[in-house]
Amino acid sequence: MLLVIDVGNSNTVLGLYDGDQLVRDWRIATDTAKTVDEYAVLIRELFMFSEIEYGCVRDIIVSSVVPVLTGVLERMSLRYFNLKAYVIGPGIRTGMPIHYENPKEVGADRIVNAVAGFEKYGTALIIVDFGTATTFDLVNAKGHYCGGVIAPGIMISAEALFQKASKLPRVDVIRPPSVIAKNTVGAMQSGIFFGYVGMVDEIVTRMKAESREAPRVIATGGLARLIAEESKTIEEVHEFLTLEGLRILYDRNTQPPAH
Repeated sequence: MLLVIDVGNSNTVLGLYDGDQLVRDWRIATDTAKTVDEYAVLIRELFMFSEIEYGCVRDIIVSSVVPVLTGVLERMSLRYFNLKAYVIGPGIRTGMPIHYENPKEVGADRIVNAVAGFEKYGTALIIVDFGTATTFDLVNAKGHYCGGVIAPGIMISAEALFQKASKLPRVDVIRPPSVIAKNTVGAMQSGIFFGYVGMVDEIVTRMKAESREAPRVIATGGLARLIAEESKTIEEVHEFLTLEGLRILYDRNTQPPAH
């Protein structure tokens, strides 16, 4: 089986593929303090509780926006799985032209999402990924990555409000029953939730206008479903888009090219 690992700033998502079927997935907190051995123990425990044989892994592919953990997971793969992990970065064939001033600046997760989105839909796309940061990426109808937008993530925004305003409490990010609130917690939830929905729709609308195409809008990431329920522009949520992209890129880099 193929173990795919997507390392984000806040969460790390792992998936186990049998061919093109995702058979199991896990979400854990990203922890830069964990060692090679600790990550190996954690993965072994996830497998054990899911009743999966540790030795079933035949290959590993990693996408990481946390450089210190990239090396940790590479060493873990060698030490505990006896495998050299594929790492998204220079040298990996994506099959997608990157139209960016410096292509190396584009986060690995954004390229993985773009590849997966175009493979699945085959049309112009705007991909909104709700992570630590919220990213908006445009893929044109030819399958070229054309750039995008990076905004503060919804949890970062909520936490900043709590930390910087001494009288405001920490609140859960949920859809409040109304915009006009009658208490402080509700007022904060309204501002965070509806303000964020408005930001997403405004950015997507402007990206559509600049693209001069009619891109399909898909969303992924931890809070994608919550925001998509209220958004006027998000058309579909794909929860495992990044994991699917890692599987696709693994196939592209291990299978002989078609003639």
